[in-house]
Amino acid sequence: MNWIFWAFLSAIFAAMTALFAKVGVANIDSNLATAIRTSVIVIFTWAIAFGLEKHNGLAEIGRRSWIFLILSGVCTGLSWLCYFRALQMGPASSVAPVDKLSVVFVVIGAWLFLGEKMTLVKAGGASLIAIGAVVLAFS
Repeated sequence: MNWIFWAFLSAIFAAMTALFAKVGVANIDSNLATAIRTSVIVIFTWAIAFGLEKHNGLAEIGRRSWIFLILSGVCTGLSWLCYFRALQMGPASSVAPVDKLSVVFVVIGAWLFLGEKMTLVKAGGASLIAIGAVVLAFS
């Protein structure tokens, strides 16, 4: 398995991170949601939530939000692991554009799973990102 495989997995997990976070953050404070999701990886964000006094909303968070915020945190960790492995194996100027395919995956995933509208302009923009990532990765 080469860097392209790891960079592609990184892009998929990064896209899943955004999609899970979108579902998980519904109806709760975004700073608190960020703290919950990121605490899977970095405990420091709890200090932000406590500092902003957003921790008071903990009891109001539903089971669904907890599940999706935890899944989002796991996907963030997997994305970072794959990204660093890809960076270890390939050039940063090629790995980073492949990783940014996560933008394309989020656009598609948001359309398919979150019911967001797919416009011609949005599809065109995502296509340009995909084309740009391929050109940069293999140039």
